[in-house]
Amino acid sequence: MTSAKTDTIWPPDVLTLSIDIGGSGCKASIVNAQGIMTTERVRVDTPYPCPPDHLVETVVDLVRPMLGVHRVSVGFPGLVRHGHVIEVPSLSRAEYGGDRDRDLAEAWHGFDLAHALAQSFQLPTKVVNDADMQGCAVASGTGLEFVMTLGTGVGTALFNEGALLPHLELSHGPFKDGLSFDISLGNAQRKEIGNDRWIKRVRRAIAAFDDMLFFDRIYVGGGNAKHLSPADIGGKGEIVPNTSGILGGVRVWDLDA
Repeated sequence: MTSAKTDTIWPPDVLTLSIDIGGSGCKASIVNAQGIMTTERVRVDTPYPCPPDHLVETVVDLVRPMLGVHRVSVGFPGLVRHGHVIEVPSLSRAEYGGDRDRDLAEAWHGFDLAHALAQSFQLPTKVVNDADMQGCAVASGTGLEFVMTLGTGVGTALFNEGALLPHLELSHGPFKDGLSFDISLGNAQRKEIGNDRWIKRVRRAIAAFDDMLFFDRIYVGGGNAKHLSPADIGGKGEIVPNTSGILGGVRVWDLDA
């Protein structure tokens, strides 16, 4: 996790502008210190093609009315290290669900998104993977907890005894017919094969992750979690609301001591 400043002592009534960037939409709200949204969540479609500068402009325009906060948290649908984007499959496409565009992928690789947004907002800004941020809202702090988000692609996060572990792109591993978890369970495949077959894939994927991780608890969120029932994710699982991607924006600061 990366911040423009890390030595700030926040006031008891700290307000966080929390932004959830997704492959299909960008959402935002202001969240208070108790993890409660104090404004209506706003949303705009993610533009395509979406090079870095265009995304920054889109996000800044989206939250323009939401000033008067102390800090900014951003969940991003890709691998981020120290605020720099390593890769982002969804935004490396010229159109939603399309093929990878080499020029877009190169434009995103290494882009310092945390710095660009901090400069735009003139506020301390933290950028993390979106599944990590969602997990910050739901992890209980007991045992090994696994977060899986189902949207344009598949996001994952791991927490051990409440500590956020280094981000791993687990969904990029092979799953079915030469396809990764990310593609097999992504939104394009869900639309192509239908919800019934897609749900069976989700069940198999959860079992596969459990075989690898032996997690104590799994939380399933993201826009496509609405197609699942509790029975689909098993006795160790919980379906969490999509708003978790916003609410986790407060706790990411607490975990970065």
